[in-house]
Amino acid sequence: MRLEKVIYNALKNANDDNYILSLMVSKRANELAAGAEPLIKADKNKIKLTDIALMEIADGAIVLDTIIEE
Repeated sequence: MRLEKVIYNALKNANDDNYILSLMVSKRANELAAGAEPLIKADKNKIKLTDIALMEIADGAIVLDTIIEE
């Protein structure tokens, strides 16, 4: 999937708010760096953690409610 489409879908899942999306990506990337397994099929050694987080949000695997509850 093209990066523009990933960002568009991720932004939709973050209530069309760039600030919320950046917080979601940051928090999830930190979790991945701490050892969490990706919720999508991705190799953490070949793809940047922020890109994995962005793809997870775009796919709906990570939602805003999950980020707020933690």
